[in-house]
Amino acid sequence: MPKIRTVVGHKEQLSQLSQDIAENNITHAYLLSGPAHLGKMAVAYSFAADILTKNLSEEKAKEARRSIENLTHADLLVLDQLWIEKTCEDWDAIARSSNVNQQHRSKKSPPAKTDSIGIDDIRSLQSRLHETRLGEYGCCIIRGIDRMQDAAANAFLKILEEPPQGLVFLLTTQSESALLPTILSRARVLRFSPLSQKEILPILDKVNEEDKGFIVKLAQGAPGIAYSLRDDPDALRKQKQIYEKTLSFWKEAKLKSRLQMLSPLHSRGEEANEFLFHLALSLRQQSPDTRGKFQKPFLQMAKDLQTNAHRQLITQRFAIAITS
Repeated sequence: MPKIRTVVGHKEQLSQLSQDIAENNITHAYLLSGPAHLGKMAVAYSFAADILTKNLSEEKAKEARRSIENLTHADLLVLDQLWIEKTCEDWDAIARSSNVNQQHRSKKSPPAKTDSIGIDDIRSLQSRLHETRLGEYGCCIIRGIDRMQDAAANAFLKILEEPPQGLVFLLTTQSESALLPTILSRARVLRFSPLSQKEILPILDKVNEEDKGFIVKLAQGAPGIAYSLRDDPDALRKQKQIYEKTLSFWKEAKLKSRLQMLSPLHSRGEEANEFLFHLALSLRQQSPDTRGKFQKPFLQMAKDLQTNAHRQLITQRFAIAITS
């Protein structure tokens, strides 16, 4: 998916950013806050492109946008995907989303094992912040600053307190509560919410009606999910299979079968999260009587799964409650 693209929805946020450029009121730090897959990075790239092409001729602007797409623009720094041992070791893939040096993550002892942003990542970024710029402004995009470890957050705060002249930070987060209050106070916060179904539908204009309805239901107002399912038939097929399994769960009458069907919830992880999400979606499709009977025990199970209690016992208790 291109980095600079037409942003779906978020007209108020885009209007504010455009006004900042028009009034020459660009601040040194913007925080784009909201749940995952809403388009925060798309807005960040769009705004960065507008800043970096400000006052350029049409030909120069096109050239600049190409270099932004390739992450080769001299005035753009991006810290997005991180190198992680045994999980994300493909340097070519990392280079397609980040252009800040991460070699230190593989050379550490032990090598980096998580998606958290450490003090060495901030130091690597900082080493490039004062490079001579070609234009009036420079932009630094950092995805998920809630990933910062404490030492990294404190080091980054010092940068925000005395930012390089003309450098604009475009930061995203899924959790404002995970950030230092002092970081929040030094950035202009733009909050993002899920889009309406009407705003999501244009993304799916070439998708058949059945798949369109299913994708809209799964997206829950997140254009990023709509794009990914539209463009990845295998991922869409997988989601359909999970959904069909959860639909059959509510129709199943035997306790033993229900217990077996709940096995994806026994371990923490993406598989469990997906299955629980589809259970909730498919429960909404049941008759009012069925929803009324099953909703309370389901919500209790979902709540209990957030604790450290034995997950298999939690699912057993739930299955017994809805089967008795």
